[in-house]
Amino acid sequence: TLGPACSSRRTLEEMVRRGLDVARLNFSHGDPPTHEALVTELRQAARRAGRPVALLADLQGPRFRIGELPGGAL
Repeated sequence: TLGPACSSRRTLEEMVRRGLDVARLNFSHGDPPTHEALVTELRQAARRAGRPVALLADLQGPRFRIGELPGGAL
């Protein structure tokens, strides 16, 4: 699982060099710009290493989401 502890260019390059072939991203944490930057860095590291690296997107499971909608609709 990729996250803040392994998001630097150097760390990602080392992980790819040592055999990383699938990177899990937990979309329950973080925000879209952070995820986008991490994916970009990972793809660049994989390209530089000449290795394919797959992305596994971990999405939050089912849960109830209740609240007011715009315009008071239900």
